[in-house]
Amino acid sequence: MLVAAWTGGAEAQPAVVLDITGVIGPAVTDYVTRELKKLDPAQTRLVILRMNTPGGLDTSMREIISAILASPIAVATYVAPSGARAASAGTYIAYACPIAAMAPGTNIGAATPVALRGMPLLPEGKPEQPTPKSEPKTGSPPEPPDAESRKAINDAIAYIRGLAELYGRNADWAVEAVRSAASLPASEALRLNVIDVIADDIPDLLRKIDGRTVKVAGKPDRLATAGLSTVTVAPDWRTEILSIITNPNIAFILMLVGVYGLIFEFLNPGAVAPGLFGGISLLVALFALNLLPINYAGAALVLLGIALMVAEAHIGSFGAIGVGGIVAFVIGAIMMFPPGAPGFTLSLWVVAAATLITAAFFLLVIAMLLRSRKRPIVTGKEALAGAQGEAVAWEGEEGRVLVQGEVWRARAAAPLAAGARVKVIARDGLVLVVEKA
Repeated sequence: MLVAAWTGGAEAQPAVVLDITGVIGPAVTDYVTRELKKLDPAQTRLVILRMNTPGGLDTSMREIISAILASPIAVATYVAPSGARAASAGTYIAYACPIAAMAPGTNIGAATPVALRGMPLLPEGKPEQPTPKSEPKTGSPPEPPDAESRKAINDAIAYIRGLAELYGRNADWAVEAVRSAASLPASEALRLNVIDVIADDIPDLLRKIDGRTVKVAGKPDRLATAGLSTVTVAPDWRTEILSIITNPNIAFILMLVGVYGLIFEFLNPGAVAPGLFGGISLLVALFALNLLPINYAGAALVLLGIALMVAEAHIGSFGAIGVGGIVAFVIGAIMMFPPGAPGFTLSLWVVAAATLITAAFFLLVIAMLLRSRKRPIVTGKEALAGAQGEAVAWEGEEGRVLVQGEVWRARAAAPLAAGARVKVIARDGLVLVVEKA
């Protein structure tokens, strides 16, 4: 969706503004990469990524960077408005752009990766004091204890150093941002050659970068941006939907709705609606979970917990299997989305609500089971025990009796008179054993 924001005279080649706000994940990646591919170099002079992010997924970040490096149009990162940040993955994106700019009162850095399920994730780090080149740190952070973390950090260092060398920016500070989670305000970032310019707003940015020669897709390009008009391209409906379903809380709820819908359909064949909505929800959830960093052991525990509670409803073990199912469900839900991922963690409130609803359903089934056990049997062989009737005809120890509206053959230990009230004490095939009531 285009939102035009004309700030100058009519221009054949405006600057296109894309907003990166919040966590960098599959939705943001889809939005940025699609728009960069759609733009025509003959109709667009510059792309500005207006950014305010705490970080995001490494895979999403690298896709955005690949699109930036391959773009035939110059791309400028602008950390704005005042108070915004380009933490973690945002730092790498800023280093990947031919032009890196910040608004006053913003910060950049804290780019230490954290490995989750083999998928490095770039979370929001704790900012440190600026570390100028002339004032090296007296101590270095300890090496990560495990090989996997060392591998992720070394890979991130090599990656950001390569981006820094591509445009002649401060590679040493970039390494500090990765290794020590260092962070800088805009003024220090400009002084240390981390960014190219500080601008109050987009028109100010266009004035300050006018006439600069940058490298675009491996070729030099002289920017002519003074007085350039701007057009803001807002995320479309596809991006909004992708952003919603890749929210871990939404994906988790969709998974539960899908599983329960299919269970109800299997228990009540022909209901249609539960199976239809359950199938759609489960497929959407699986699509979203495929894009998110999840722990498959946690997902398996959630499904096992649901299976145990369904088994409890059928077997009726008076709580043993059901309690185990609830425990497996809670542990799996907590494990499913690893902590430390900004914007990609499961809310404990969602876990608590889902557990309470599931447990309430489980308790309802158990209560109904116990209540049914206490009810008198009204059909079958056992239903006749204790029933009273009347002797219709009797001879010796055998005769016929009327019980519950039906005439039965009967026998008794003592002779009975016709019309006497009798009580059924047992049943032997089609013969009732009775006694005088």
